[in-house]
Amino acid sequence: MVVSGKLKPALAAEGLVFGYSERPVVDGVDLEIFPGDIVGIIGPNGSGKSTLLGLLCGLLTPSQGLVSLLGRPIQEYGREEVAQVLGVVPQTPELTPGFSILETVLIGRFALMGRRLFEDAEDLAAARRALTLTGLENLTDRRAGELSGGERQRLVLARALAAEPKVLLLDEPTSALDLDYQLKVMSLLEKACAQENLAVGLVSHDLNLAAMYCHRLVLLSQGRPLAQGPPEKVLTPENLLAAYGVKTLVDQEPTRGRPRVTLKPPQPAFDPL
Repeated sequence: MVVSGKLKPALAAEGLVFGYSERPVVDGVDLEIFPGDIVGIIGPNGSGKSTLLGLLCGLLTPSQGLVSLLGRPIQEYGREEVAQVLGVVPQTPELTPGFSILETVLIGRFALMGRRLFEDAEDLAAARRALTLTGLENLTDRRAGELSGGERQRLVLARALAAEPKVLLLDEPTSALDLDYQLKVMSLLEKACAQENLAVGLVSHDLNLAAMYCHRLVLLSQGRPLAQGPPEKVLTPENLLAAYGVKTLVDQEPTRGRPRVTLKPPQPAFDPL
């Protein structure tokens, strides 16, 4: 996505600082996610990625800085207001095994139902759109406990998308998935951005998958943004050495022309047989 100078960010962070016991975990992070945008948050373990996600969705309050949702400070929103425009998919989401797929997805409409006790035609239509987008439309009567890992991940996404959020934040959405489901999950996020103008921010350990699907990347190192911008500007051998402490070869993958990262193993201390 090419971000227009006139387009306002759906979610923005300015000068975020947060820590535990006076130790900063996130230190001076600026970030913007625009409608139709996929922004990947990358970095080594302990670099502050999940903490940053908690700050962006309002679960954590920064000691310094500001998070704005649709141009308004997120702390001014009530919980229900946030849930109506911002969806969150945690790394280990909980599902009720006995609920059907359709019932599970309808849970995503709860914040929009107000005082209504039961779903209406609009709720059902939104749930079915989310199921179609995630490729689960033929499994509506199956129980959540009967699904495979990849199907469960798509169900969690469908539940979040059923709320028709303006912003969706995800923590490692492809972790523990095989290659086929990794591509399916990232492709459906890409499709949602294109069709629904959704703003997506996601944490990922998979640099190559993030490079292939994200419009921009934020590389964190010790809680600070070491680099951010298009994947080709962020995923350089110099930046990766500084963040991860490893040497890499970065070339261009052949399908989309995005950066591809290959680790350079250290020289063995002995000659292999």
